[in-house]
This record gives sequence, structure tokens and C-alpha cells, in this order.
Amino acid sequence: MTTTEGSPTAPPPIHPRALNVLQRKPLTAPRAARIIASVTVSMTVIGGVLIHFTDKKTFPNIGDGMWWAVQTVTTVGYGDLVPASTVGRLVATIVMLVGISFLAVITAAIASEFIESARSRRDRSGANDAVAAKLDQIGARLDAIEAGLRDSSG
Repeated sequence: MTTTEGSPTAPPPIHPRALNVLQRKPLTAPRAARIIASVTVSMTVIGGVLIHFTDKKTFPNIGDGMWWAVQTVTTVGYGDLVPASTVGRLVATIVMLVGISFLAVITAAIASEFIESARSRRDRSGANDAVAAKLDQIGARLDAIEAGLRDSSG
């Protein structure tokens, strides 16, 4: 893409508002969880509607498509409704990947919160100071043992 003067310019961002929202604040585990949850809900609704239009024989109405999308994104997959067309299977693949990503990010966010909570409790209790003092004592004892070994072998 070039301007009238012939100098190249960067292509415009795909969706500048979405890019602004994502870059406005630092990405934290809870924020990532909210973003992936929004994407998951959106993809579930879009997938439910798309599967109806791509595989009308198996999904004669949008309600069946939504039921299938919810059970697919939650990885339940009863198997009562299964896409038969290639495009329907592609939609199913995307819905499954979004569902798996949602579970992974939510699990990571919960684990991150537990770790941060444990870290702050440990910092408040002064356990780090006690561990550091104990390590210093062990280091001093090792130094004394090494010095004694050097003296006895020399």
C-alpha cells in the first residue's frame, strides 16, 4: 500500500478498537480469563448459528445448533448431534479449540491466584527471612567444613 507520494504505509489494524482495549491495561490472569470467557461465549453463539446454516440436515433449527455448541465448548459432547458436513466439522473444530482454551486459561487464572495468595501470606509471615537466615547458617557451616578439609589434607 502506498500513498500518493509513493511512500509505503503500514496497513490499518484489523480492528483498532479491539486492539486498544487489549493494549490499554497490562494482561493479568484475571483479565485474560475475562477476555477468553468473552471470546468463548461469542464463539459458542456464533458456532451455534453457523452450524445450523452449514449443516441444516443435522441441525434443523438454531436451538439445536446452540445446544450442540454449548455441549461442544464445555467438552461434554453427548454425541446426540454431530456435524456431517466438512464445513460443519471445521466449525466444530474451532468451537472445541475455543472451549479447551477457555478451560486452560481459567485453570491458569485460578492457579495464579492461589500462588499469589500463598506468596503474599508467606511474605507477611516473615518465612522468607527465616529461610534466608537458615540458608546463611548452612552456608557458614559448609565454609567451615571446607576449610577444615583443606587444613587436614594440607
